[in-house]
Amino acid sequence: MARRTKQEAQATRDRILDTAERVFLKKGVSRTSLADVADAAGVTRGAIYWHFKNKADLFEAMMDRVSLPMEAMVARAGDKDIEDPLAYVRRCALAVLERITSDPQSRRVAEISRYKVEYADEMTPLRARHIECRTECLGNIERGLRNAGKKGLLAKSVNPRLAAVGLHALVDGLITNWVLDTKYLPLAKNAEPLIDGYLNGLKTGGVSKTRKWRKTHT
Repeated sequence: MARRTKQEAQATRDRILDTAERVFLKKGVSRTSLADVADAAGVTRGAIYWHFKNKADLFEAMMDRVSLPMEAMVARAGDKDIEDPLAYVRRCALAVLERITSDPQSRRVAEISRYKVEYADEMTPLRARHIECRTECLGNIERGLRNAGKKGLLAKSVNPRLAAVGLHALVDGLITNWVLDTKYLPLAKNAEPLIDGYLNGLKTGGVSKTRKWRKTHT
């Protein structure tokens, strides 16, 4: 009986999170109250407070459902036992873009986090978390690129920190523009040449490879 109750509680929590996604996307986070989410989910406000401390906690849990798997993957980019760190960083970047284009939930959450939330009032603490997650992600990418450099996979002129910032900006910028307007570009089709075009420019002998990419894709 206890296990069944636990399963029911999890089902309620998932329903609340699913509903929050829909309501946040429609109304925006600042204009959505927990009562709005409760009504739309068909639960009491007490049920929401049983699972979440406040709206910020609910928003963070919604984000975690899609971001944690990706964060865990990128976290391994700096592992020294990875044979080809540059190829691994590439796979991470492509996996993020593939997920955005193929998974409706990831796309909804990406749109909410970029266009439907203001880091003000009760949501202010989430700004610090956003910055912390970005910093951690950049650090992992940078470690991966440093490992690639040690293995002779990058041009000696490449600054791993700046290269990590550039790759993060490329991926984040593609997501931000694509969820705003999917006509921006066929992201699923172009993700690979875009990422490869950037990473090829970091490799030993990458100048000639980048020129070749430009000639092929312009």
